[in-house]
Amino acid sequence: MTSRLPRPDGLVLSTGRLYCDLVFRGLDAMPRLGEERFADEVAVVPGGGGFITAAHLVGLGRAAALLARLGEDPFSQSLLPALEGSGIDLAFLERAADAGPQLTVAMVQDSERAFLSRRAGAARPATLPAALGDVRACHLHIAEFATLAEIPPLVTDARHHGLTVSLDPSWDDTLIRSPDLVARCTGVDVFLPNASEARAIAACDDLDEAGRRLARHFSLVAIKDGGAGARLYQGNEHLTLPAAPCQAVLDTTGAGDAFNAGFLAAWLAGRTPERALAEGIACGTLSVQSVGGAGRKLDPRQVARIADQLLETPLRRHG
Repeated sequence: MTSRLPRPDGLVLSTGRLYCDLVFRGLDAMPRLGEERFADEVAVVPGGGGFITAAHLVGLGRAAALLARLGEDPFSQSLLPALEGSGIDLAFLERAADAGPQLTVAMVQDSERAFLSRRAGAARPATLPAALGDVRACHLHIAEFATLAEIPPLVTDARHHGLTVSLDPSWDDTLIRSPDLVARCTGVDVFLPNASEARAIAACDDLDEAGRRLARHFSLVAIKDGGAGARLYQGNEHLTLPAAPCQAVLDTTGAGDAFNAGFLAAWLAGRTPERALAEGIACGTLSVQSVGGAGRKLDPRQVARIADQLLETPLRRHG
């Protein structure tokens, strides 16, 4: 399988809303209306797919900049030490009073999660033109379709500047079944839904058929399927890789964004789509063994070892 690739160096712009994540772990049961539950642990960490993907790209040795907005409220400001320590280029992080507080409460019970989020202000950073026009930039990753819905010309503008584009639709009850979602993503090179999102967008319960339908519109489609591994669709071909063995699952928050980072780092480096799929799975597997979407800095050598093991298994390849 082959794919059109950008130059193998350069800066990745990662865009999406930046959240202050309050992650509660160790719940006996999820709260219901009228009930109070107590968690064993809580962590306050930066969240949002744009940040998580950028942080993991940096960990994998890829230069990445966060194209987002940060509020001036105490919750937003509490994220600054983690943001500054992440190694992400923050030159395009806009500071604005109306950008916060932007919060997500994540409740984790075993491998199940529930989220409650608040969006604040607009998604479009004032730094967008400067970021897209930066001579270092080679790729734009859009971490949620909701951001593209707020900034309709985003893909077109990125392509105008010579950037390749990837998009993770990210579940949004209001938008995920929009009949024009795919059309509004025209120009995206790499489409990165999870299995539930792929089924909803393609209006098809059969995951394989959903992948084939999406591959009619995007050059490369990688579908994350949790414990079942991941699938790759390109033209009339597709292949499946199993999940990697995992010692302990602590928190699955951001696992899909870690997959995105692994997949994109490999793809941008010119590796085969098969290798990119394996490295995406490896990153997702390592991510769930820590709390918070970017709680664990990925070790490229460990990612490579897991990917090697995955590629030693027979690939389920279909034409």
